[in-house]
This record gives sequence, C-alpha cells and structure tokens, in this order.
Amino acid sequence: MSLVKITPLKALKKDNLQNIYGPVPSRRLGYSLGIDLVPFKTCSYNCIYCQLGRTTCQTAERKKYLPVQKILKDLKKILKQNIHIDFVTLSGSGEPTLNSEIGMLIKAIKKITDIPVAVITNSSLIYKKDLQQALLNADVVLPTFTTANPVTFKMIHRPITPITLERVVKGLVNFRKIYKGQIWLEIMLIKKFNDTKQELKLLKKIINKIKPDRIQLNTVVRPPSEKYAEPLSLSQLNKIKTIFGKNCEAVAEFKKPSNLIKSTNCEKNILAYLKRRPGTLNDLQKGLSININELIKNLDRLLITKKIKKRIHEGKIFYESH
Repeated sequence: MSLVKITPLKALKKDNLQNIYGPVPSRRLGYSLGIDLVPFKTCSYNCIYCQLGRTTCQTAERKKYLPVQKILKDLKKILKQNIHIDFVTLSGSGEPTLNSEIGMLIKAIKKITDIPVAVITNSSLIYKKDLQQALLNADVVLPTFTTANPVTFKMIHRPITPITLERVVKGLVNFRKIYKGQIWLEIMLIKKFNDTKQELKLLKKIINKIKPDRIQLNTVVRPPSEKYAEPLSLSQLNKIKTIFGKNCEAVAEFKKPSNLIKSTNCEKNILAYLKRRPGTLNDLQKGLSININELIKNLDRLLITKKIKKRIHEGKIFYESH
C-alpha cells in the first residue's frame, strides 16, 4: 500500500481527469483514487437510497462504455505525482462491472503499481461467470447486499430484468468459492425496509453462505434519490452489528492524515468532488484539505453562479452538483 504526501493534481489538464477523481476520503477505503468506468448514472439498479439520484440509463448490458486505454494512460500520469493513495477504486457514477473491459483494466493497473485495487459493486451482475473471472485479480471486492427478501429487494433496488435476488445470492456465493482476495460486504440498511428482526434474521443466513471477510453496516448518510429512504442511527447500527458477529463493523467517519498539503484550484476540485457525491462543509474540507474560509468563499461563488446547489438531509446541509 502506498502512503505518500499528497499534493494537488494541478499539473494535469482538467479534461485528462474526466474519468478519474480524487483521491477522496472514503469511510471504508481511506484515501481512494476513483475511476469511472461507465457514463454518469448508468446502472442496473435504480436504488431508492442512491446519493447520485435516480438512474437515467438503466441497463444490464456489459460492453465497452468508456475508453479504458485512455483511463489507463491518465492513471499512469497521476501515479507519477506525489499523491497519498490507499486504494485505486473502480466505482464512480454508475455500476463499474457493466464495463466489459474491467478485468483487463485491473490486470493492467496491477502491472504499473503496488497500490491495491478495489472494486465497489452493487452485486447485480456477479452471477455472470465472465465477470467473476474478471474480478479475480482485484485485491478487494466490496459488494453491496441489502436483503434476503425478494419483495424488499425489488422495493429497494428496482432492478432491471433479468436481475433477481436469487441470481445475486447465487453469484456472491459462487464468487466466494473461487476468489482468493478480500470480500468486504456492505449491508445498506434503510429504516422500515430491511431493519426488522425478520429481515435481519434472513439476511444473516445468506451472509453465512457468502462468507465475507468483513461485514460493513452502512446507512443513508447522504441525500438519497427518494426522500422516504431514511437512515438508521449509529446506535441502531451498533446494535445490529452484534447480530452478525466479530467481523461486522458499523462504518465510521473517515479521519484524515495530518500531513496533507492544502489544495489549490479550489473551484475545480470542489466541482469534481460534488460531481460524484454530495458533501457537507466538513466532508469537503476533509476531502480536499482546503482552508475553511477559502472553502466557504468558493462555495458561495458556486451557489451564486448556480453551478452547485444546497440540499438539507437529516438536518445537515449538503452541497451537490447541478
């Protein structure tokens, strides 16, 4: 794992970074350099809790969505900078496993850096054998799983045909049998949907079959696509984690290293951050290492020019891209 001093990516042209963003602070992966492998909001699900809003291009078709060779070329440039990166993360603005070249990209990244590669996936396509093979070279796979109830599954994810809960479960179980890396299973919990005793009991049975290395409880911490998708409290998460055993944790807030250099080109970096995820003032300050007064000044300017907007979620003010 590479842990070096962070400096801004100001030497790279803006258009060179359109599919690579960060490093951004991740509650699960530390400082994560993210890579988008599909166009914005191209996904097989239309989840009620999604921080990016409703899916605009819902599909289950795997194909070459974005130029992987161009992404790899840009990544090589970034890796030459003195940047603190804990993981190179294939994730972003849609479901990355829809890109049929994800396996080739993982192999190529492993040849040019020893920084571990993580793949964040909604698990919808994991039943496909070609995708399972493509993910074998990743260091960590972080699948999302929410429920063992087919009715709840459809209510939360609103999946496109031919995706079913049965296929997702079978895919995760079979993938575990052949994958030698780490599986960190994210359980996204939503109030009144999958937090009942019955739901959790069924969920535990399936998790025991998947056998993840870690179980990470998450909830709706950022503004969701549907207002009725409400979060659980930290105390509720801590209570639930006792059900799943010692390898279960409630995802904690990210704490930044103390040796970061303040970011320059604030407006560009703020817009790049908010394009991928809504953020509070605190999120932005931690993620971008910008002086608080400078950050507020730039946010005010972006609000006036209507490049960003405010949204209140659970009593917190979030900034998000227009």
